[in-house]
Amino acid sequence: MKTVHRRELLFATIFLLIAWELTALAVNQPILPAPGVVAQAFVVESGRGLVGHFLASLWRVAASTFLAILLAAPAGMILGQSPRLDSFFSPLLYLLYPIPKVVFVPVVLLFFGVGDLPKITIIFLILFFQILVLVRDQAGEIRPELVQSVRSLGAGRRALFRYVYLPASLPAILTALRQSVGTAVAVLYIAESFATQRGLGYYISLNQSTLFNYPAMYAGIIAMSLLGLGLYFAVDWAERRLCPWLFIA
Repeated sequence: MKTVHRRELLFATIFLLIAWELTALAVNQPILPAPGVVAQAFVVESGRGLVGHFLASLWRVAASTFLAILLAAPAGMILGQSPRLDSFFSPLLYLLYPIPKVVFVPVVLLFFGVGDLPKITIIFLILFFQILVLVRDQAGEIRPELVQSVRSLGAGRRALFRYVYLPASLPAILTALRQSVGTAVAVLYIAESFATQRGLGYYISLNQSTLFNYPAMYAGIIAMSLLGLGLYFAVDWAERRLCPWLFIA
C-alpha cells in the first residue's frame, strides 16, 4: 500500500477543516456547527462521559478483532493448504461471504440480548469472513516446493506454521483488517444504537434524536472517526513491524 506522509495528512486535515467551516457558514443552521464549536463541545463532553463511551466501543472492536484473527487465520491457512477441505467449504463461503453482515444485527440482538456480546458478535462476523477468505487465497499460493524444502530440513507442523504459513499469511490478515475497519466501525454504530446505554453509537443517537445537542453529536462523530483512524493506523504500524519485507525498495 502507498505510504502517506505526515505532511500530506496535515494538509488533508486542514483542507477538510476549511471545507467544513465554509459549509457551516453557508448552511448557517444549528444542525451543522462550525469546527470550533464542535472542538469546544468535544473537550467539554470528554469530561462528561464521552471518554467512557469511546472506551466501551474500543473494547468491543478490539475483542471482536482478536477473536476473528484467532479463529479465521488458522482456518484460512488450513483451507488454503487442503484442496479437499477447501472444495467442501467453498460453496458455503460462496453463499455467506457476499451477504452484508449488518442484516444480522436484529437477529444477533434477539439471540444474545443486551450487553457487549451481540456487538462483538456482529463485528466478529464481518472480520471473520474477510480474514478467512484472504488468508485462504494467500495460503493457497504458497509454492509446494517451498514447503517441501522446509520439511526436508526437519521442520514439523509447528515450524512450518511459524516460518512458512504465518509469514506468508500476515499480509493477507492485515489487508483484511484494513479493508474491514470502516465497515466494522459503521456496523458498531448501528449495533450500539439498540439495546445499550454505553458506546459511541448510543451517545451519537442520544444527542441527535433525544437531546438535540448537535455539537455533542458531532463530538461523538469525531470520536468515532478517531476510533476508526486509530485502528487503521494501528494496522499500518503492525504491517511495518511484522512485514518489513513489504517496504523494501
